[in-house]
Amino acid sequence: MSQSSFRIAIDASRSTAATPTGTETYSLRLSQALIAANEGAKIPAQISLYFRDRPPTGLYTDSANVDIVRIPCPRLWTHLRFAAELWRSRPNITFVPAHTLPLVFPGRAIVTVHDLGFKRFPAAHPPAQRAYLDASTRFSQARAQLIFADSQATAADLVRYYDTPAKKIRVIYPGVDPVKLKATAEEIEAVRAKHQLPARYFLFIGTLQPRKNINGIVQAFAGWQRSRNDTETGLVLAGGKGWLYDDAWLEGAQPVYLTGYVSAADKAALLAGALALVFPSLHEGFGFPAVEAMTAGAPVIASNTSSLGEIVGENGLLVDPQDISAIAAAMSRISDDEPLRQELIHRGYQRAKRFTWESAAKQAMSAFRELGAPA
Repeated sequence: MSQSSFRIAIDASRSTAATPTGTETYSLRLSQALIAANEGAKIPAQISLYFRDRPPTGLYTDSANVDIVRIPCPRLWTHLRFAAELWRSRPNITFVPAHTLPLVFPGRAIVTVHDLGFKRFPAAHPPAQRAYLDASTRFSQARAQLIFADSQATAADLVRYYDTPAKKIRVIYPGVDPVKLKATAEEIEAVRAKHQLPARYFLFIGTLQPRKNINGIVQAFAGWQRSRNDTETGLVLAGGKGWLYDDAWLEGAQPVYLTGYVSAADKAALLAGALALVFPSLHEGFGFPAVEAMTAGAPVIASNTSSLGEIVGENGLLVDPQDISAIAAAMSRISDDEPLRQELIHRGYQRAKRFTWESAAKQAMSAFRELGAPA
């Protein structure tokens, strides 16, 4: 195909979030990596990025092969304005890096489904949110010609819950940013002082919501404290309060530190200074914090369920997320055995090298061209 005949439309509306979580980070970093991969192609595609709000200067590289299209709309942006633009421009491929495709639009599409936690643990989501996620995911997986899944676990869930044909699914692991996950000793100390943290702490990073098993983490930490009468080591919960958050989750353990949402720079220093990342989530489609921890030099305690066993493997300590004593025992192993802790740091660092945005973009671009080629 010539440059003018192969056009990709990307819903980049989530990539401008001021406080990005996993989905927003995925949208931004994969879109940036796709632009870089496209520039190196023999015949580059024409990529159009669609936004509600104008992206900050420098967020995306200037290129003759990239169009920045702002289409403001206060409500129903995806189904009204974005869809209207697709009818007008008629791209070869429409890519939405989240679960919601427009209801009516022309041509072929690829959608990313990050996880189906709302099916696995419905009680961990508000009813209205659960119904919306189910309806939009059901429609999108049927309407799309190809689906990107963040893990084999998510791919299996798509087949299980929606009878999605396996041939439609491409497992493409997201990446992390190694440079942004390095912190000096001075930066670690500065962030610890900023948040008034103790010298030793276990760390959780993520939105504080039921699916993240916050109460289980706190109770495991309380059990670990009782086993050694340690009141100096802390538990740090770094992340904003999400839906169904309950202060009762924090009862029974001290000291517990809530930092709120943390910047990328603070995250790197928090991870590098932690005894371990404690991440026994009930369900994850990928688990960015686990890979970020391995990259930053923190050993990982993670669930042996959903994608985390697949992502972390033997490079961390895997536990049953609903077994409080098992989580506490893993914390003891890491806090009491420094050679083991250092071995997990080394193995985790090597494992994390597998997850790069460059690799994800290369696989995604290959799928775009495969799907966009004329029959």
